[in-house]
Amino acid sequence: MRRAASGRGGSCENSLFPRSGFGTSFASPSRGRPERKDLASICCDIMEHMKNAGAPRLVLISGLPGAGKSTLARRFEVEIPAIRMSGDEWMVALGFDIQDEQARDRVEALFWGLAQRLLALGQSVILESGFWSRSDRDEKRLGARALGVDVQLHRLEVPFEERWRRIEARNDDPMWSGAPISRDQLEAWDRYFEVPDPDEIDLFDLQ
Repeated sequence: MRRAASGRGGSCENSLFPRSGFGTSFASPSRGRPERKDLASICCDIMEHMKNAGAPRLVLISGLPGAGKSTLARRFEVEIPAIRMSGDEWMVALGFDIQDEQARDRVEALFWGLAQRLLALGQSVILESGFWSRSDRDEKRLGARALGVDVQLHRLEVPFEERWRRIEARNDDPMWSGAPISRDQLEAWDRYFEVPDPDEIDLFDLQ
């Protein structure tokens, strides 16, 4: 296991990919309609991130729905700083059904191509896609290594009942109410998650 290179510090107030997806900042119902960022603002965001960034790294956040992946990713987005890519937020921003697996696969493929380009340009990237399978984690780790950058894995382990409590609260949010997650779905998904073992974790850089 290698120790990750440290950055130069600093923070960035803005994000290329705002809280609710690329080019869009979703307002709360009390604040009215969403405000769309223009191209100039997005370019400024990129420059701000790259100015403050240290050695680039790829950060993978692994866990099941309700584990807190987006919460952790938003924190890292500012602390590193890094470009954060959220499948759920992009799906909502693009008007897709959040449970449309074919659309999600296309979005995730776009993420990975864009992430590799950003890493090659010296920009750190956070992917919060859950990474349920070992093969998916291996692909991202080996891809980052090929670019000569560090890659970190953050595995979030949260008890089922706490995850379900969070999902129930999220289902009540207008942003997610169009595609609520059921308890049966959450239970089924647990069976598909391939938990990283110690040998796999040792392949990643220290956090």
